[in-house]
Amino acid sequence: MKSSNIKAIFIPGYHGAGEDILSAKHQMWFAWLKEELEKLGIEVIAKDYPDAYLCRANYWLPFIKKLGADENTILVGHSTGAIAAMRFAEENKILGSVLVGSYYTDLGDSEEKASGYFDNPWQWEKIKNNQKWIIQFHSTDDPWISNDEAHVVHEMLTSELHEFHNQGHFGADRPKMEFPELLEAIKQKLNII
Repeated sequence: MKSSNIKAIFIPGYHGAGEDILSAKHQMWFAWLKEELEKLGIEVIAKDYPDAYLCRANYWLPFIKKLGADENTILVGHSTGAIAAMRFAEENKILGSVLVGSYYTDLGDSEEKASGYFDNPWQWEKIKNNQKWIIQFHSTDDPWISNDEAHVVHEMLTSELHEFHNQGHFGADRPKMEFPELLEAIKQKLNII
């Protein structure tokens, strides 16, 4: 597959979407990944999202569509961004998705509940059928996402699960990090050596 036709849209996590999502302060590995994907000829779209504090579905899903998500798009979502990627794929065809720190319930959190992502049952088959592949990253020491939450997503989507034991919420507690495992997983899906 030629990477020149492919674009990646980054979808940030909870509370980090209204400021520069490429800043190390907010989204850890996005800036590093953007640079690495662009070296491969992949267009990267990393915009600030509306409704940054609650990250509500009724604002974010149309915004992802407005950014041009289509069958040549990889959605790269972290935390709430992973939830948005899954919901987007229920109704839209994309190339694939990368779900980092994903879950499927509101986690008992009132703000998560208010986001609207959990108002309707998940359409797992549609999510799978509307893309060619799903890569998932989870760490067993994630302070917010339980192993059970991550494993239900994995089982329902038959995702390619990469499980770590020492990455927490993948950078939420670190100002800057590289994520070579994510880059390699994307390269494998795109047959880039």
